Amino acid sequence: MAYLQPADYPNYGLPTGTTADWITSATALINSYCRRPDLNVIQYTERLRLTSGVQTVRLSYLPLAPLGTASTPLVSIEGRYGRPRRGEILNEPLMEIACAFSLPGQWTALDPNSVDYDPNTGELTLPWNVMGLPYNEVSVMYTAGLATVGDDVKSACAQIVRNAQSTPALNASKTKIDTMQMLYFSSSLVDETVQAWLRPYIANRLG
Repeated sequence: MAYLQPADYPNYGLPTGTTADWITSATALINSYCRRPDLNVIQYTERLRLTSGVQTVRLSYLPLAPLGTASTPLVSIEGRYGRPRRGEILNEPLMEIACAFSLPGQWTALDPNSVDYDPNTGELTLPWNVMGLPYNEVSVMYTAGLATVGDDVKSACAQIVRNAQSTPALNASKTKIDTMQMLYFSSSLVDETVQAWLRPYIANRLG
């Protein structure tokens, strides 16, 4: 969904006659720069490895936000105590017992309400499993994004449109008349001001 609507144009310094294709292109560039499909609240799934001896993990997409009428952004969580890497065995006797019962490698569903989370940093604190062993891998399905697109994102969208409209020739890095293709320097469109507005929404990891 475009981050600016026609009614917003005068408030963010755009002419009322600005066509939708400018806004659509700016919205796509914002999503690409932030390395995510959308800044609105949508669902993500991540599978993450925990550091040995630590029961916290940080999600990539922020801020965490419930979707619709949901009470929590954590849709479902599974954890497992996989076979540890070399040097990660904290309690060897307990590990031997766990192996006897084939515990390593089994995924266990966790109650999302038992997991503490910070919506702004995306940090989750997991409970220990039934045998007192720490989980070292977790699969999380969650929702994140902006329930309401704020002034920072709207201003960034408008600034990108202004940058593209003001000096289009300087943005062109390569043209091919035969195929009607034009490549642009995104860095000249996403300037330092736009980068500052979008910094809180950049995904922590690629992918």
